Amino acid sequence: MSCATIISPIEVLSSDDLGRRRDWSDAEKVRIVEESLQGFRQGSVTARRYGLSRSLLTRWRREYRSGLLSVSASTSFVPLSISPPPAASSEMMAPLQSGGDKMIEIGLPNGRRLTIPASLDPTILARLLPILDVS
Repeated sequence: MSCATIISPIEVLSSDDLGRRRDWSDAEKVRIVEESLQGFRQGSVTARRYGLSRSLLTRWRREYRSGLLSVSASTSFVPLSISPPPAASSEMMAPLQSGGDKMIEIGLPNGRRLTIPASLDPTILARLLPILDVS
């Protein structure tokens, strides 16, 4: 009975058959995440549209919400909390500042805290923050 067929143990798949690994830029990730957040239950649809797994898109969304994923040229709002200064003993009190200059404390995503005078020029602060926010 010579009906035997030979089956090769190696099967070659073309790259079109498989999902390919791709390096997405931060700008592309932000655009895809923002698109997925525009409507109700758009995550799965957006993931399929771009050939992503749902879990990868979920990770990008989490990074986007926590501020880890952002386009450096864009500006955004950050949460702000104002708390009273801690009570200090009379020995530890600093001399009063002239002019009643108020101070602002900024908590950066990398954990650093920055205390600046409220009268600081915003352009100086805008140049300073990207340098200090480097993780």
